[in-house]
Amino acid sequence: MQRRAVLGGSVGLGAVPLRAWGQGSRGRPVRIGWLTGQRAASLAPYLATFREAMAELGHVEGRNLIIEYRHGDEDAFRVPDLARELAALPVSVLMVQGVAAQVAPLGLKIPVAFVMSADPVLAGLAPSLARPANNMTGLTFMSAELNGKRLELLRDIVPGLRRVAVIANPEHAGMELEREAALETGQRLGVEVAFIATRTAAELEQALRHLAESRPQAISVLADGFALQHRQRLADFALQQRLPLIAGWAIFAESGALCVYGPRLRESYRRLATFVDRLLRGAQPADLPIERPTVFEFVLNQRTARSIGASIPPHLLAMADTVLD
Repeated sequence: MQRRAVLGGSVGLGAVPLRAWGQGSRGRPVRIGWLTGQRAASLAPYLATFREAMAELGHVEGRNLIIEYRHGDEDAFRVPDLARELAALPVSVLMVQGVAAQVAPLGLKIPVAFVMSADPVLAGLAPSLARPANNMTGLTFMSAELNGKRLELLRDIVPGLRRVAVIANPEHAGMELEREAALETGQRLGVEVAFIATRTAAELEQALRHLAESRPQAISVLADGFALQHRQRLADFALQQRLPLIAGWAIFAESGALCVYGPRLRESYRRLATFVDRLLRGAQPADLPIERPTVFEFVLNQRTARSIGASIPPHLLAMADTVLD
């Protein structure tokens, strides 16, 4: 059941005089690169949104646009070589999903547009959001303050909430900001917040064994590329343990998490197309400030609620953008 969309203002990337408009200097289709450290399947819905937005801007894949795809398949060590491979083709613009910090040190001469869950400033990609560097600009999903909101939502769902486990990747740039926001809200609500570090699949399995024994009342997952790759394992564990699990991206709820509150990722990938369009038309990355999320969504999974015996208060059902049933 689809509900309303929560919209925010966005930083404008208005039209500029058309220069290449999807064609090379001899009328050939323009070639751009797509690079991620993840597997292709995990990003298919977002790529579909990106291609749709590019077509609306006049860049149609298979007609006047070629996209060269490279996937690290969850092997971060492959990313630099894949980036160099795309640059050597060459491509006019390189799109980077989630691994921008690994591409920046390569000193590529082509403009780079990124989408990432980390904080670009803390990741060393820019002095500030307004001042991109390393010939790179783009969008971040980071909204550390939303971690407090997620605890408030769990408090409304779980009567007498006192103990929440937060699963987080300590190598994720900006995690400390998210941790501080959660701890501050937990203190205000009288909720004990325990952070559990998971950098690898082995650490995640160890963390889940610990949670099965310690029995928190709910789990919050700090969304990043690692959590995305293991979202099904996390959702299945929460269902088995009958624990409410909240995260930051809708795909977690689609995988079985109880609820999600965070940026609408498809909107971010639609915005990515605007960045790529501007760069193809001749804009410089340094002139395009990095953007934070401006469109957010609250997603509830009623099937999961029934499975774990959670009762969703009517006011939360009323405010949900999407209810999965």
